[in-house]
Amino acid sequence: MELITSKELWEWRIWAISIATDDISDREVDWLLQSVANVDRLTLRLELLADAKGTRTANGRSIEISMSLDRLTALWLDRVQERKPVQYLIGTTCWRDFELVVSPAVLIPRPETESIIDIALAATDSIQQQGIWVDLGTGSGAIAIAIARSLPAAQIYAVDSSSAALEIAQMNATRLDVLDRINFSHGSWWSSLAHLQGKITVMLSNPPYIPSQEVLLLQPEVAQHEPHLALDGGLDGLDAIRVLVDTAPEYLQAGGIWLIEMMAGQGAAVVALLEQQGSYDDIEIINDLAGLDRFVLARMCR
Repeated sequence: MELITSKELWEWRIWAISIATDDISDREVDWLLQSVANVDRLTLRLELLADAKGTRTANGRSIEISMSLDRLTALWLDRVQERKPVQYLIGTTCWRDFELVVSPAVLIPRPETESIIDIALAATDSIQQQGIWVDLGTGSGAIAIAIARSLPAAQIYAVDSSSAALEIAQMNATRLDVLDRINFSHGSWWSSLAHLQGKITVMLSNPPYIPSQEVLLLQPEVAQHEPHLALDGGLDGLDAIRVLVDTAPEYLQAGGIWLIEMMAGQGAAVVALLEQQGSYDDIEIINDLAGLDRFVLARMCR
């Protein structure tokens, strides 16, 4: 830990904003500062920075920060010049009502994905909410953790093909005190869950769904730094979704829920895949808060 003056920190903030490109908000500067100094954004903006002891100097109050200004500067240059997401620089991100550890091993959970939890809860009754829930492609563990926090009686499985991602997910579950509620397993989709065939109540997944040719055209923060394994959905973006459509009937019980996130504009194609497979009914496209088709929900035929 180091002590600097409020004037020094304020001057650093002004410099950081001055070198940022137009598409990098000053909120990101404040987010980074809040991660190293225990001050809120309003305090930063008003230049009323104070440490817990309230030690004053000729240049304002003394502030305790967790790294040197040189290190902080290096991080911000990574953000501006290398286009690294600020969430990776900080190492955490907020999602729903909790904070998650993130690294380049996992996709940064998006706000729009938060709705998948509410959709699943609304689509299930009290009996189903005590059943077996599976999060396929868990990444940071966001979905599985949210279910564990919402449904104390559910049995939860979280699967990922990336060992590095599973380490992050387990770390998050430990930090949020739900590690004993979630069964983590390494595998591709259902490969590690053969013992659950015909028993699963709800399948949730945020699979890779970006068409391959579009991945490198995404904003550099995504294309250059987030794991392509979690983004690239093949030629039309539907490769992983096809696997989930075709294989889920072996694992879901009658009346079980199949629920995925997809790219806006893929709804009709996903519905067609489900209808062609023939094991699903009550198929529904659900929009996100921006009004875009973002989720598809279906039930196993009874």
